[in-house]
Amino acid sequence: MEGGGQRDSGKRAAEAEAEEYHCHDFEWEDLRAEVEANPAFSYHLTPFPTTAATSQPPPSSEAWRSFHRRHTSGKFFKERRYLLKEFPELLNSKDSAKVLEVGCGNGSTVVPILRSSPSMTVYACDCSKETLEKANEIVCNTKGVHVKDRFCLFLLDVSKETFPDWLFCKSCRNSCANDVDLVLGSSNSSMIEKLPVFLRDDQCCVGGIDFITMIFTLSAIPFDIMPATLERCVSVLKPGGLVLFRDYGLYDMTMLRFLPHQRVGFREYMRSDGTFSYFFTLDAVRELFRASVLVELNLEYCCVISVNRKNGKKMQRVWVHGKFQKPKSC
Repeated sequence: MEGGGQRDSGKRAAEAEAEEYHCHDFEWEDLRAEVEANPAFSYHLTPFPTTAATSQPPPSSEAWRSFHRRHTSGKFFKERRYLLKEFPELLNSKDSAKVLEVGCGNGSTVVPILRSSPSMTVYACDCSKETLEKANEIVCNTKGVHVKDRFCLFLLDVSKETFPDWLFCKSCRNSCANDVDLVLGSSNSSMIEKLPVFLRDDQCCVGGIDFITMIFTLSAIPFDIMPATLERCVSVLKPGGLVLFRDYGLYDMTMLRFLPHQRVGFREYMRSDGTFSYFFTLDAVRELFRASVLVELNLEYCCVISVNRKNGKKMQRVWVHGKFQKPKSC
């Protein structure tokens, strides 16, 4: 009864959020026409010289680690409650479903997923030990979220490293010899350990992943290494499993704020702190996921007007929203 009550509570929260959330406040094509007609934005549209790209310093994972160290305050946390409306598959999945959150940050995506189902298991990775510890603290202390034996954080830079063997759906390579640093989901500790987790004595792996969530993660790495990153993610996905994707879209407000000297490639930008951002078109996302042998189920722009509460200024936000499935024959 308790589990059913928690599930109902999660659904009610998602329905309440749905009443407040809009994803088509304006048409992307209208914004595109406006931007491309404005001479002030012309530098965003021009091809990027190859020589200029090679002269730029490559983005570093350390920049993101430094970013998270500067933003460890709980004030920086904002739960992504819209997630369950945009990806209702998470609410309607079987109780034993396993979710992998790639680039979990401070846990803003993890919280609504764990709250939605009392038996869903979430594995979450990030390149920053500090942000994993903060995520562990936030998630374990969030009211209504029970993490016992169903929340595991592990340290991994998905742009460079392969996933640990215990996560795969196929028989584990080298009998789980490839250990990685794990932050164990426990309300009493956030210590770093080197242990496989959630495995019975007769198991060599957790059996693969039903859902992979990539929420504002892929845009943080250079476009030319995105294909290899996606292939690594797909390798731990079960046949028939889904990749749930949301990221920055072309002509989003944050893109238009970048200055000419911050361009480091075509639709690629670097902030003053060294963190990186790419802005996607639907075609770019479609080709990336198709190359990873995933089937497109849904792909669209989400165009949202956000209002700054302090000054009342309206901002046009553009995100790319997609769902992709691994063929059942894989």
